[in-house]
Amino acid sequence: MEKNTQNSKNNICLLPSSILYEDNHLIAINKAPGQIVQGDKTGDIPLSELLKDYIKQRDNKPGKVFLGVPHRLDRPVSGVVLFAKTGKALGRVNELIRDRAFDKTYWAIVRQAPPLKEDHLKHWLRRNESQNKSYVCTENHIGALCAELSYKLLAKSDRYYLLEIKLYTGRHHQIRAQLASIGSPVKGDLKYGDTRSNPDGGICLHSKSLELVHPIKKTLLHIEAPLPKDSLWQYFENLSLK
Repeated sequence: MEKNTQNSKNNICLLPSSILYEDNHLIAINKAPGQIVQGDKTGDIPLSELLKDYIKQRDNKPGKVFLGVPHRLDRPVSGVVLFAKTGKALGRVNELIRDRAFDKTYWAIVRQAPPLKEDHLKHWLRRNESQNKSYVCTENHIGALCAELSYKLLAKSDRYYLLEIKLYTGRHHQIRAQLASIGSPVKGDLKYGDTRSNPDGGICLHSKSLELVHPIKKTLLHIEAPLPKDSLWQYFENLSLK
């Protein structure tokens, strides 16, 4: 318990540098690999709770702090994750997500080249709760949900390929399962077929940007997360800027 408390304090101290955007209604964080967005069976302190504690201390708020979670990132994934600071904002962002008016762009590094330089993927996925894993299945399978994304090849090195992904649905482990199904699992993702783990335990999947109409201000909001400070990510970032 003492260790968890200390980690909590350390993470709260790190939060200001991770804030990508904040106003009275929304706050966006650049999540590190290994952080969980909401509580799970591990009992580890989630980012949502750390953020509530941080806001409470920073703003000297009495009582409980409201923080809604309209979308999530898998634990080994990095990048921008958006939280709602009011119930009104949460409801409206949820509506945007349901209406597919919440644009999500990811970058992924894969070891195996995809079959095409760009493509639109549509699969049916079923979730295995006990394994915490999703599988591609047929449309008529019990519990099957439609999953859609598009990708394009942005750059390549001697050993790896950089993909940009537009996500149209928000299924469990969707990008990971769909890329694995075409023979291009995300680098470091042992659960979905990659051969080697990453040193930090994360995977090379990064939520690069979100774009939406602000739920209250009604202006276009674009939030972008810097890439992880890793030599391979920096290599591809430099290539993409040329």
